[in-house]
Amino acid sequence: MRLEDYETDGFYDEMFDEQGSPRSRADAMAKRLAALSDGELVRRQKAADLTLLNMGITFAVYGHAAGTEKVWPFDIVPRIVDGSEFSMIERGLKQRIAALNLFIDDVYNDQRIIKDGVVPAELLFSAPCYLEQCRGLKPPGGVWCHVVGTDLVRDGDGQFYVLEDNLRCPSGVSYVIENREVMKRTFPQIFGGLRIQPVEDYPERLLETLQHVAPSNGHSPTVVVLTPGIYNSAYFEHSFLAQQMGVELVEGSDLVVSDGYVCMRTTKGLQRVDVIYRRIDDTFLDPKTFRPDSALGVPGLMEVYRKGRVTLANAPGTGIADDKAIYAYVPKLIQYYLSEEPILKNVPTRICWDSDDLKYVLHHLSELVVKPTNESGGYGILIGPRATADELRQYADLIRANPRNYIAQPVLDLSRVPTIVDDHLEGRHVDLRPYILYGQKIFVLPGGLTRVALRKGSLIVNSSQGGGSKDTWVLAEATNQWQYQQ
Repeated sequence: MRLEDYETDGFYDEMFDEQGSPRSRADAMAKRLAALSDGELVRRQKAADLTLLNMGITFAVYGHAAGTEKVWPFDIVPRIVDGSEFSMIERGLKQRIAALNLFIDDVYNDQRIIKDGVVPAELLFSAPCYLEQCRGLKPPGGVWCHVVGTDLVRDGDGQFYVLEDNLRCPSGVSYVIENREVMKRTFPQIFGGLRIQPVEDYPERLLETLQHVAPSNGHSPTVVVLTPGIYNSAYFEHSFLAQQMGVELVEGSDLVVSDGYVCMRTTKGLQRVDVIYRRIDDTFLDPKTFRPDSALGVPGLMEVYRKGRVTLANAPGTGIADDKAIYAYVPKLIQYYLSEEPILKNVPTRICWDSDDLKYVLHHLSELVVKPTNESGGYGILIGPRATADELRQYADLIRANPRNYIAQPVLDLSRVPTIVDDHLEGRHVDLRPYILYGQKIFVLPGGLTRVALRKGSLIVNSSQGGGSKDTWVLAEATNQWQYQQ
């Protein structure tokens, strides 16, 4: 593997500096890659692809032929994050989630944040994910966001920034675990005694989190994973996590409200359910409360929830903190609720709902990235410098028609990581989604899902649009005793 031919192309590369020398955190990895015989890395990549196929690690693709599934795209060159750097990320995420949890509770109860003029009422109540039906809710233990996936990016200055928060049904953690398993099966010698923090215990920690927030009923809580079914794009993850936790995977038709409690239909009759890790959207949870046409939820579920007889993880209503316009206010939320300065910075953001920001965005549209405030998956995004004149005009009309629906940010020089292209390495842009659990305390999984834009020059990392993933290695600090034993 000729690493001397690798080009950073002026971007921040996470393995090599501007002079082409390995960064300290990646020095050992660079030496191991350089020592591989010709063709060895490509052979290992093909072995990894075959392993993914044989393990059935897939994702569904919407918008294609019905039932289309693809093998999870995975690049075998790991991404390496220094332990001390991740410690800063961990502290920042804990701070952020604590503030967002207080914010959600406030929005649906006292609304101090509005009375004190920190966030405009009109901005909050116009959010599509604000649910009036959740007013007055008090989740068990006061926890609204039990499972969070926060997207981070590293800019050209080498610093991590928060790109967005995902507090409804964040997906992808199963691939974090399976990526590590595939690496250990197909390329075990690459670990070579490196002190890498583990990710395999996530299902156990998830189960502990869910059990901790169960209603106090004097018995061992019964946990289930609620899935929309086999046609959902994340169904592999739903079934994987249920299997790993040793709990039942259920659909709405498997649950029923009986005698004031949620019960699961079994061959031995009804069994009471205490915690539902739901992987369906808020408005499909209960046709009596939200969408009457929903066939995915459980009629009467919200009444049981309001009485504190079942826990929903995440709590309904958490989507208000997903809204990208609200995202712009998170630094203020941290200051307001915690009286602290944010550890992790936001990407500078302009809210088109604000008249001054709107004027700026329309005038500088060709220089900005513009996003819908309530979309996911990388859809609906305009990258101004790469858009045609017609695309810019059409998008400007969309913004004028509904300013509340759009935010704008500068085009970031996303960091790159060496990635296998044919028989050599090229830099590809990446982001990072760490996963956070909130139960008795807040836990951040060391690492997370590194998504990589496999298309040259692309900034879109989503798997549905040609993106892939990498195993994320967080190197243990000297005081951390976790270590792989190979």
